[in-house]
Amino acid sequence: MRKIILGVIITIAALFLFKYLDSKSNTQRLLVESSALIEKQIKHVGQLIVTEGHFSQIYNYKDSKAILGDYVKSNKKALVVVNAEVTIGYDLSKIEYKLDKENKVLQLLSIPDADVKIYPDLEYYDIQSEFFNPFEANDYNIIKSNVTKALNKKIEASNLRSNAKNRLISELSKFYILTSSLGWKLQYNTTPIQETKDLYNLSF
Repeated sequence: MRKIILGVIITIAALFLFKYLDSKSNTQRLLVESSALIEKQIKHVGQLIVTEGHFSQIYNYKDSKAILGDYVKSNKKALVVVNAEVTIGYDLSKIEYKLDKENKVLQLLSIPDADVKIYPDLEYYDIQSEFFNPFEANDYNIIKSNVTKALNKKIEASNLRSNAKNRLISELSKFYILTSSLGWKLQYNTTPIQETKDLYNLSF
């Protein structure tokens, strides 16, 4: 009788042990699958997202060169029509992150800065210069530099940057949706992201 009872106890213990080990194995497998899915999503999102804009302006260039002191001046001028394409992009392949599998946390460590590119098309009209102050290569360099500075001011005054950031947050929100669906947590450095709108409060 004792042998039968002992056998039953051993059988029950063996079943519990098998169930525990099987459950632990399943948990580890799910953890590996979840982390692999998150990494796959990061690589999928890791692309260049770009917001585009167009700016036009007319730029007047004038330069005077003193001759014989201030008594005589030699002038030159040009009318420049500027059409520029502007792009603001984020290369999300440069996102730095850490996967804490033990605590089920995706930690975003660094978001790349916005990359602003300006492609100006300059058309010159009414170029006038005098003998002692001719148009030279340096004048074109000065015009291009001044036009770029003016365009940068226009970009900052426009909604291009905010539109680009909204697109960035739209991509980052995919991380929040995925981690939440898998029972993971999302952090930006030490700041927890508990809902999508928290992404808008981040400084990057």
